[in-house]
Amino acid sequence: MNAEQLHAIIAAGLECTHLEVDGDGRHWSAVVVSEAFTGLRLITRHQKVYATLGTKIQTDEVHALSMKTFTPAEWAAQGR
Repeated sequence: MNAEQLHAIIAAGLECTHLEVDGDGRHWSAVVVSEAFTGLRLITRHQKVYATLGTKIQTDEVHALSMKTFTPAEWAAQGR
């Protein structure tokens, strides 16, 4: 698994206005900005991102994913 593949998997499963993925092949970090996060708690946002990975977490293709999740309004408020 490389960053481009992980990016494509998340983007295919969740409409994102901004998506950054970085990592070493096992440990990943992501910044995910999606309108789908509006009104959701942090844990629910993370569950939505994990859901895009399907079995890749369970089979250890993706060992760890640390993420920051934002709505587009929250992202804009960050000055981005």
